Amino acid sequence: MTEKKQFRVLLYYHYATIDDPKLFAQEHLRFCKELGLKGRILVGGEGLNGTVSGTAKQTQIYMDTLHQDPRFANMPFKIDEADGHVFKKMHVRPRKEIVAFNLDNDINPHKLTGKHLKPKDFLETMRDEDVLLIDARNDYETQIGHFRNAILPNIRNFRDLPEWIEKNLSDFKEKKVLTYCTGGIRCEKFSGYLLRAGFQDVSQLDGGIVEYGKDPEVKGKLYDGKCYVFDQRISVPVNRTDEDVIVGHCHHCGKSCDRIVNCANPECNKQIICCEECEITHHRSCSEACYHHPRNRYVQESTQNHSSEATV
Repeated sequence: MTEKKQFRVLLYYHYATIDDPKLFAQEHLRFCKELGLKGRILVGGEGLNGTVSGTAKQTQIYMDTLHQDPRFANMPFKIDEADGHVFKKMHVRPRKEIVAFNLDNDINPHKLTGKHLKPKDFLETMRDEDVLLIDARNDYETQIGHFRNAILPNIRNFRDLPEWIEKNLSDFKEKKVLTYCTGGIRCEKFSGYLLRAGFQDVSQLDGGIVEYGKDPEVKGKLYDGKCYVFDQRISVPVNRTDEDVIVGHCHHCGKSCDRIVNCANPECNKQIICCEECEITHHRSCSEACYHHPRNRYVQESTQNHSSEATV
């Protein structure tokens, strides 16, 4: 029997009215620091969107406390075990939106959103050859993993998705549509946007990819590669069947790889797929310009390591 890890990672969101997001953020940051949590939380007038890490005791107190607030009494938490903290600091920031869609006429998921499908129903519907399966994530997320046969919009930011849909899928509004994202929050608004844009039959994966991978019956089936996450882990496994495959390719040599690094040029910081060999050869850089940048962090780290070894 596998021993339980001492730390947990909580992923959650909830659309609920927060009258003073700035004050809530200040008080919530104080609460999280007192508990000893680390993570990143966005607070808006429309609700909460966060990921935090802490010990099992700390995270349980956090969940119990939020559930005592009537606004978040029914908020679900997605829980992963971890070896330690997956964040370096604790940030709680007020925002206009808890997921930036930037529509002129915003979507309220309480009033307009797609049908929620549990993993088993999503899997069955996804097998329909006549369905449009749309990934609502950004290109740097989909490069390491996605559902088989999904449409992968070439977008850098979530707010670019409506324009991409209008240009590429406006003639398919009579089709059955399935949407998915990491934890479900983006699909709440995206599916509502699709309905408002005239798509007639729109459903979303309840709980997102994270919950899909945890479902004991589905086991992540038909998801290829890994799921990008916004913490130090960078990616987590999803498919727990024998069908798991690697979909990514090294930025430099092209071999199969799902290892993501940040470009060592601090003025670039682009995330790329890079194998260990090419990280060394190319100084963890995405281009020649970044390779030769005077503040290349890979070069600085290597120099510091060599200096430390020399003094031992």
